[in-house]
Amino acid sequence: MGLALLALAAIWLVTWNLTAREQSAADRRAAVLAADMAETYEAQVVRALREIDTTLKLVRYSLDERPPQAVLDELSQQDMLPPALLFEVRLSDAEGNVIASTHGPSHTDDTTPVAGQESLRVELHHQAASAQDSRLAFHRSLSENGQQEPGWVSVLVSAEYFVSGYEPNTLKKQGVLALAGEEGIFLVRRTGETVHTGEQIDYAHLLEGNSGLEEPARVSISEWDGVPRYLVARPLFEFPIAIVVGLSQDEQMAAAAELRHTYYWRAMLVSFVALAVLTLLGQLSWKLRRAQARVLEERLDHARRAEYLAFHDNLTGLPNRAYFSRLLTKGIQHARRYDKQLTLLFLDLDRFKAINDSLGHDAGDELLREVSRRLGRAVRESDTVARLGGDEFVILLPEITEPNQINQVADKILASVSTPFTLVGQEFRITVSIGIARYPADGEDEQTLMKHADVAMYHAKEEGKNNAQYYSEQLKTDSLERLALESSLRKALERQEFLLYYQSKLDMATGRVIGMEALLRWQHPELGLVLPKQFIPLAEENGLIVPIGRWVIYTACRQNVAWQKAGFPALSMAVNLSARQFLDDGLLRDIKGALQASGMAPELLEVEITENMIMQDMPKAVRVLQELRGIGVRIAIDDFGTGYSSLSKLQAFPLDTIKIDGSFIHDLLDNAGDRSLTEAIIDLGKNLGLTVVAEGVESAAHVEYLRRHACDQIQGFYMHEPQPADEAALSLNKWFGNEPTI
Repeated sequence: MGLALLALAAIWLVTWNLTAREQSAADRRAAVLAADMAETYEAQVVRALREIDTTLKLVRYSLDERPPQAVLDELSQQDMLPPALLFEVRLSDAEGNVIASTHGPSHTDDTTPVAGQESLRVELHHQAASAQDSRLAFHRSLSENGQQEPGWVSVLVSAEYFVSGYEPNTLKKQGVLALAGEEGIFLVRRTGETVHTGEQIDYAHLLEGNSGLEEPARVSISEWDGVPRYLVARPLFEFPIAIVVGLSQDEQMAAAAELRHTYYWRAMLVSFVALAVLTLLGQLSWKLRRAQARVLEERLDHARRAEYLAFHDNLTGLPNRAYFSRLLTKGIQHARRYDKQLTLLFLDLDRFKAINDSLGHDAGDELLREVSRRLGRAVRESDTVARLGGDEFVILLPEITEPNQINQVADKILASVSTPFTLVGQEFRITVSIGIARYPADGEDEQTLMKHADVAMYHAKEEGKNNAQYYSEQLKTDSLERLALESSLRKALERQEFLLYYQSKLDMATGRVIGMEALLRWQHPELGLVLPKQFIPLAEENGLIVPIGRWVIYTACRQNVAWQKAGFPALSMAVNLSARQFLDDGLLRDIKGALQASGMAPELLEVEITENMIMQDMPKAVRVLQELRGIGVRIAIDDFGTGYSSLSKLQAFPLDTIKIDGSFIHDLLDNAGDRSLTEAIIDLGKNLGLTVVAEGVESAAHVEYLRRHACDQIQGFYMHEPQPADEAALSLNKWFGNEPTI
């Protein structure tokens, strides 16, 4: 009997312990859930209030001599005002008369703001007996420092808008979302499905002793309905409003209470069985404890996994865009509060798309994972590395603002990323472009700081990639000009604004013109003649280079045939291919179509590519070049000597011509290094059986030097600058009519 009583005591002690643990765990979960909901709700409300306040300031600053209604209509047409379906923007004079509104100037159903206050003011307006018809009005005075006529600009929105994003499964019937005004009323309160407005409250008592940031919520009895809740009430920074989030203690603990009843029922059953079979008691108790521990652990694992997936990138494990946005906002708030500074780095991988397309997405994913690991090793533990998506990363450097310190971090990142990668058994190099923006000098909020860092990153790409650039106001101006140029570029082809210039190539042995090179120009209606270096990178980025390159091939082939029909000898025609065009699957189809449409002999067409283009993906480059060679098209490597190709790799490609870059020819007579490199390239071409063309020839001395060293062909300003088709025809007349010698 004593053993039975001891066993029963043990059973009930275990049952009480388990229920107490479940009760405590449920209490902690509810407290943390309420605090997390408060942070999310606070962020949503602050974002909405900032957008409303920005709208008020925008309208106030946009007022000029025009009628106020015209100003509102113009801003609305430009999509610079919030949607009229939810928001009303209005202007009132000093007496409160509505003089303009996005809902029509006759819309005058609300009270007038209290005069004499120029800061942001919030009022609750009742339009009907139903709380659903109540609206919150946000006002700012038009008379800022006496610079405007007295009056008000207001934004009105349904009070229910601020509590519409609730989750019924979480709030349940007694959960609360609310906004409280400093004047001691609930601007809006949602409890379950019911919305209330205008209730009187003790504002100071509501906020007294409430939970701080990142602290679990505390249980308190709500003064408005007497319901115990896990309550968080917190004033908003910069706004005369406090957010209130509450979860009913009874509802949140209901599952724990039900589980407690289940435990007690089981304990009674086990107690009854224990009186009959003492030997079975230990086994049943042990199984029960194991089962409950497993269920609890599974729940905790699920909660931890769900929270992790919500705020981290699945591929790299880094914080994602949403989580980094919260971290950056908190960092800015901390820096503002304690008068500190911080630095934001915006990173974008160079040439990632080419690797991803050529090696496959699995290799691209592995590359992103390795880059994320290298970035983590390149910064301090206190710094934050996040992935925004694709090949974009951001790094937050708190309390690093000195340029020399920032430069050290940027250099370390550049060096770490540029170390060779091994993917699918091959070694690859990739670089990164970095944009740098600093708080508060380059922006005082998350959106501005991110945008300016992005602008600086694009400037780094324009500067040749694999470098870091700081944001400046000039970059912002350049970025706007770049957007305008890109917008015009999209329409240039259909408006027939592109044209081709032609430059001749001379044979050193005969002194005769043996070919022409087609060079693209853009005749912009406002900017005049735009050179390729100004718009080709833009076209390369947005994909327009493919249809533009197709137009170049067709136009050059037609012009070549037209010159033949005009009586000129059959000349070769060289066209340049961009990297994106070279890797495009439709390249071979475009070239065949141009040759067929124009009737030009394939052997007269010569496509020019660069060393770097063929080094990006050698197997595909060899395949494309062999296909071009198969239809009779000649192949030349342009700007030879400036890339990274080796002799062993060069032998693998079906080439006809190598063109010595003009930078070596320019200083040929004065620079021994350029002379040695030029002679080496000529010897290399001869040994490989290739035609060697020297670009950038500008003087008779250049010609004489190249003749002595057996260069095959020359091209440059010595003959003539690139010319439109009609002027090039006149030059050809002179060459073939007078048969000049070089």
